[in-house]
Amino acid sequence: MTETAPEQPREPLPLDSTAQLLTRITAQLGTQLSLVTPNGTRRPMHRTRRSAPTLVAVAHGSRDPQALRTVLELLDRVRELRPALDVRLGHIELNQPLLPDTLDAMEHGDAVLVPLLLGRGHHVRHDLPLAAAAATHLRTRVAAPLGPHPLLVEALYERLLEAGWREEYGTDRNAAVVLAAAGSRDPRSDVDARRTAALLGDRLGGVPVVPAYASAATPDVPAALRALAARGRHRVALASYFTAPGRFATVSAAAAPGIAAAPLGAHPAMARLLLHRYDQALTTAAPARDALTHPHLLATA
Repeated sequence: MTETAPEQPREPLPLDSTAQLLTRITAQLGTQLSLVTPNGTRRPMHRTRRSAPTLVAVAHGSRDPQALRTVLELLDRVRELRPALDVRLGHIELNQPLLPDTLDAMEHGDAVLVPLLLGRGHHVRHDLPLAAAAATHLRTRVAAPLGPHPLLVEALYERLLEAGWREEYGTDRNAAVVLAAAGSRDPRSDVDARRTAALLGDRLGGVPVVPAYASAATPDVPAALRALAARGRHRVALASYFTAPGRFATVSAAAAPGIAAAPLGAHPAMARLLLHRYDQALTTAAPARDALTHPHLLATA
């Protein structure tokens, strides 16, 4: 049996040099002094950090009282996802607060206007940049509209399932969907709606999805239904391509012969999409004053 050698005592770790100690003390002292004002009072920690730009969600507005409640619920979901972000609401018309009032109430700083609108149109390309540029005390950017985007398609799909759509309808030769939207005179809005319709059709397994409009564009919902019936499509559901309840959503749903999905509302995918458009605008959108004179500089979908 061999004896083990006695454990050798460990040498103490070397102390920092005097220069290293002085450097560390100086850095710590500088950090502490940065939190103290010249008169000796302590600065709040949050003031030493630059806050993120305010997210100003811009809703169209509606006389339907459910519209405002739905938008507020949606913004609560956004705050749950990003608690530290300042989230505010402004309306284009019909509801308080109006967008100019929301911007006027803000102190100097940065803001990103995120339209709760589903495609390009006059409001997105003209009204929002104009309102943002008028708020001269703020540095503002205008985000892209919510659509088209896969998150919107997922919300549309789940709203259809909630209303009674079945996955097996994807192989039914009689099945089709009308994508009911608000409508706009801007042809780019129709392009965006058709893109969403195509994405939704893919999500539904190849079911034909036809966009229809409540105003300013054709076809309307009854005309779209007649066109589908002429093609032998009699099992038709309506997907409500509206952010919140309102007159257009109600009129469109009333024309549906069967399944009529609810508006997108406070669906979780909508909250994620708002934050995506906000983040996207911070890296791609031009300042509002530039976007007003050069609309192509707005954030793109």
